[in-house]
Amino acid sequence: MRFNLDTILILDFGSQTTQLIGRRIRELGVYSEIIPGDSPLSEELLSGKTLTDTGGRTGGGIRGVILSGSPESVYTEAGAAPDPRVYRLGIPLLGICYGLQRMTWDQGGCVDPLPKREYGAIGVKIRAVPPCTEQEAGRSGGHAGNAEKTQRFLAGFDKAVSLQDITEGFSAAAKTDNPPVSDSVPAEYRDCSFTAWMSHGDTLTRLADGFREYGTSVSGYSAVVIHEEEPWFGLQFHPEVTHCERGMEILAAFVFGVCGCKREWTMEQYMEGLKDSLFKRIGANPVLLLISGGVDSTVAGALLLKTLPADQVHLMYMDTGLMRKNETETVKTALERLGAEHLHIIHAETEFLDALKGLEDPEAKRKVIGDLFISIQEREVARLGLPETCFLAQGTLYTDLIESGKGIGKKARLIKSHHNVGSPLVDAKRKAGRIVEPLDRLYKDEVRVLGSILGVDEEVVRRHPFPGPGLAVRIPGEVTREKCAILREADAVFIDELKKRRSAHGRSLYDEIWQAFAVLLPIRSVGVAGDERKYGWVLALRAITSADGMTADVYPFPSRDLLEISTLITNTVRDIGRVTYDISSKPPATIEWE
Repeated sequence: MRFNLDTILILDFGSQTTQLIGRRIRELGVYSEIIPGDSPLSEELLSGKTLTDTGGRTGGGIRGVILSGSPESVYTEAGAAPDPRVYRLGIPLLGICYGLQRMTWDQGGCVDPLPKREYGAIGVKIRAVPPCTEQEAGRSGGHAGNAEKTQRFLAGFDKAVSLQDITEGFSAAAKTDNPPVSDSVPAEYRDCSFTAWMSHGDTLTRLADGFREYGTSVSGYSAVVIHEEEPWFGLQFHPEVTHCERGMEILAAFVFGVCGCKREWTMEQYMEGLKDSLFKRIGANPVLLLISGGVDSTVAGALLLKTLPADQVHLMYMDTGLMRKNETETVKTALERLGAEHLHIIHAETEFLDALKGLEDPEAKRKVIGDLFISIQEREVARLGLPETCFLAQGTLYTDLIESGKGIGKKARLIKSHHNVGSPLVDAKRKAGRIVEPLDRLYKDEVRVLGSILGVDEEVVRRHPFPGPGLAVRIPGEVTREKCAILREADAVFIDELKKRRSAHGRSLYDEIWQAFAVLLPIRSVGVAGDERKYGWVLALRAITSADGMTADVYPFPSRDLLEISTLITNTVRDIGRVTYDISSKPPATIEWE
């Protein structure tokens, strides 16, 4: 089955948020494809003939191209450049951060290091723009040329224009041969100051010929740049990040207002593509999924069970001794409800704890856990008698890949190793072509949507993320059986209380929070128990809000809830003597401590 869809092509230069750009565009109902930033732009690719989704379906023609951010600088050898043809195609371009600097540099402008890096929430001011003149509107055979496209793009910055105005107004207009300017777009932009999200150490010091500055940061540096004749647009910030005000509106203004895309993409289509791809690749071979019981691996399991005969799917769950309280029983029940016929539960607590003895370095712990996962899996597969043609499936998400430096291209940098990504044994399996990762282009909240479509129980779909290495990365320093037991009890008290308590909106605190957990610090603090002086462990609570895990804010607990939960933990878990609350956002901190 084939279909043609309007497509936004994203050139990936190594940004940690490149896939997030694609995800945001899919949220708008438009198909997006990501390729390495320096890929050759052939006729076949631009027409959509070589762009396929995970189901092998052919995409429609490219309506716009986005140049992503990058950890590199354009003036260094490491700074990759796009195929020069991208500037001769007449297709709208949107440069984001490095992408804007790349466009400027390639056209003869200047980019230099900033004296002080612009990072995080930065104010941006958009200049007032008059409507295009009749003379400007007469360009390009009766179309308004880039003057009209500029107005349509800047509509995304105007607080008087809603996302619905942009998506419905411009996407409807895109269906006509000669789209008019939407009536909802005002002639001038009077209220366009907003807070952007920036992360760059370079800035434009001279614009290339034909470019015009339409917005500046509060520091006075170029933030929004548009070409007067060509449909080229640039942003010195990241609209794809949830913390960027007007981010979705700005992307929508480019996708619909500038590129004229139609809203045709859905998660249901993506799911069907995934199922087709899995069926074609796996065929009649058995597939073994290493399942943790969390959202990712459970949804991956549900997808396999919906795609293949149940007797072809083997689900292997390992109780590593690093799991949450009652985890094994919960996992077993959930998987049996999904129709699993071959559920193999491996009790390996002693093996994992023995392997972790004496280890304190976080990366060393992750590597040991990852290697042991695979070695135990190989041993257990041999016991099961599964053939060599058996595929290994994992619930790897794109965030796991990009944080491990394994994005689309070769420019992403390592943030941390994931047990199912960075392990040498996993790499070997990957190179042998025997690993299936059906969720590796999705973010956590997209996986939740897919899980609901697949019929996964809502309690499982809503479950907070849990790292593959489990409690090992929530115990800084050496991991012991005693510490795991203490942390397991304290974490259970914390999570149970979040589920019981209600916010001002009437929802449970658990559902208000994207991820919450406890960390057992390698510190003992003096305290008083009854009339006795004693030393107890220090526990740190972590609770954050996020949409995708790439950025995160601290959850603003009501003081009463936080105080009562702290008291309950110290009264219930006798080895905990003190409780603290982690108030660090991501960035600069990561969500997990290790």
